[in-house]
Amino acid sequence: MKKLMNAVDGVLTESLRGFGHAHADIVSVNLDPMFVIRKGSPRQGKVALISGGGSGHEPMHAGFVGHGMLDAACPGQVFTSPTPDQMLAAAEAVDGGAGTLFIVKNYAGDVMNFEMASEMSPGERAPVPPTADVSGENSPHSQGRRGVAATVVLEKIVGAAAEAGAALADCVALGERVNAASGSMGVALSSCTVPAAGKPNFELGDDEIELGVGIHGEPGRKRTTMMPADALAATLMEAICDDIKPDKGQEVLLLVNGMGGTPLLELYGMYDAAVREADARGLKVVRSLVGNYCTSLEMAGCSLTLVKLDAEMASYWDAPVHSAALRWGM
Repeated sequence: MKKLMNAVDGVLTESLRGFGHAHADIVSVNLDPMFVIRKGSPRQGKVALISGGGSGHEPMHAGFVGHGMLDAACPGQVFTSPTPDQMLAAAEAVDGGAGTLFIVKNYAGDVMNFEMASEMSPGERAPVPPTADVSGENSPHSQGRRGVAATVVLEKIVGAAAEAGAALADCVALGERVNAASGSMGVALSSCTVPAAGKPNFELGDDEIELGVGIHGEPGRKRTTMMPADALAATLMEAICDDIKPDKGQEVLLLVNGMGGTPLLELYGMYDAAVREADARGLKVVRSLVGNYCTSLEMAGCSLTLVKLDAEMASYWDAPVHSAALRWGM
C-alpha cells in the first residue's frame, strides 16, 4: 500500500486540518469532536442542514459546507459512521432557531447514530434519508436502498431552499421529492484500499467490472466483463430509467460522478455516452455535473445519476452556491 500519509491513525485529523487551512474563508473545523461548520455559524432564523458519514468519499460531505448547501458536516473514520456526539455538537454549533434537517445517507450506522443525536438534541429536528441507488436492497450496510451520489443533488437543492428562507417542513418535503425523483447506479473497474486494512476491499480480474457497486465496495448487481463506454452508459441508464420511469420529454439533471480513480478524460467520455443514451430515450438533459463528488477513495469507475427536474428544483439547483467543491453564481 502506497498512500500520501503519515501514520494510519492520523489520516483523518491531518486531512481535516489541511481542509480547514485550505478553505478558511468558507469553513471552520473542529477536531474534538470532529465536525466542519460554515464560517460565521449559526445563521439566525435559517434552517440548518447537517450531513455526514464515513470519510473516504471526499468531497462529500465537508466539501459541500458553505453558502447555499450544508451548514455542517460530520466526518467519521474511513467508511465508518460518525458518532452521535459529533452530530450533536455540530447541531448545537449551527442551530439558528429555525430547526435542523439531517440529510443522512441510508446506511445502518449513519442512520442509527443520527437518530440518537436527534433524540438527544433540543429543538425541532427532521431527517431526510437519500435512497437513490437503483442497484438493489441487499447491501449489508444499508436498511434498504443505499444513499449514493444523488445525495449531492439533494443537498444542493434543499440547501438553496434553506438559504432562501424555507421552513423546516418545506425543506423536508422538497428533499423527499428530490429523492423520489432521483436514481443512481455505479460501476467499479477496480477496488480501493482502506488505509487501516492495507489491502484492496475486493478483487476484480483484469477484464472484470462490478455493476451496481456500492460506495464502500459492496457487491453490486453482477460481475461481468469489461464493455465499451456506450454499452456501460446504456446498461446504467436502463436500470435507472426502469426505476424512476421518466416520461418522454422529461427534463433531467445528469450527474456523471467519478469514484476517485478515474480521470476526467474518461468521465467526460461517459457523459457523452450518457447524453446520447438520454437523447435516444427522449429525455431532455437541461442540467449537468461531471467530476468527483461522491468517491470511494481511489476506486476506478463512475456512477450515473438522473434527477427528474421540475421548475422549483431547477431554480434551486441554479441558485448561488459557495463551498469548497461547488461554486457558482457568486
